[in-house]
Amino acid sequence: MNRLRPLSDPAHLPAFDPTYAHHQPAMGLGPLDPKPRILLLYGSLRERSFSRLAVEEAARLLEYFGAETRIFDPSDLPLPDQVKGDNHPAVRELREHSIWSEGQVWCSPERHGQITGIMKAQIDHLPLSMGGIRPTQGRTLAVMQVSGGSQSFNAVNTLRILGRWMRMFTIPNQSSVAKAFQEFDEAGRMKPSAYYDRIVDVMEELVRFTVLLRPHANLLVDRYSERREALKPVDPATDLATLAVTAGQG
Repeated sequence: MNRLRPLSDPAHLPAFDPTYAHHQPAMGLGPLDPKPRILLLYGSLRERSFSRLAVEEAARLLEYFGAETRIFDPSDLPLPDQVKGDNHPAVRELREHSIWSEGQVWCSPERHGQITGIMKAQIDHLPLSMGGIRPTQGRTLAVMQVSGGSQSFNAVNTLRILGRWMRMFTIPNQSSVAKAFQEFDEAGRMKPSAYYDRIVDVMEELVRFTVLLRPHANLLVDRYSERREALKPVDPATDLATLAVTAGQG
């Protein structure tokens, strides 16, 4: 089973005006090759899921800005601890896509003032460490939410907390789409609006931060406590900070 959703009409952006857009917004911030790898997660299994539709719009914009995207379909994902040892193909695939990614987009509906269970389940299936590999640590993150009523920020605030807990670099900008049922046409495409423009802003910023941090991601999450636990002492002969101090003293 393929759990990546195909992106229909990836180059068709009816609400987007390229006149005002940087085709490569991260130019000059770092290496653009290979393309930034972005995983997108959404939090509803409804046939007409506005969080999924918003994620699809985000993915099209990311690809316009030069990124490679994957949208994970959580429709057969079990609950955390439902399957012994997390031995389920959907869980394994979600983790593989997270390891593949350099950045992520999380978009949840707000339900009863919070993120949905399916959104939380996806995040709960991503361990901080897995056989020495960290599926989320050091990656960039953009958070979004859709609401059935007036604009709210409960879901994005919770997603920010979770992103910090997962040791991700959550970008400053965010998107909250109010009365989402009014913002998409019958074909599931987002109408031109300030809400759509904000998603453009967020994806532009995500690409910039991902490219900016990619050469430094491992160094930025290198921790004393983890080196000590793993019994990996710092080698003064190769440690750049030690060498810089030594050079300055000379």
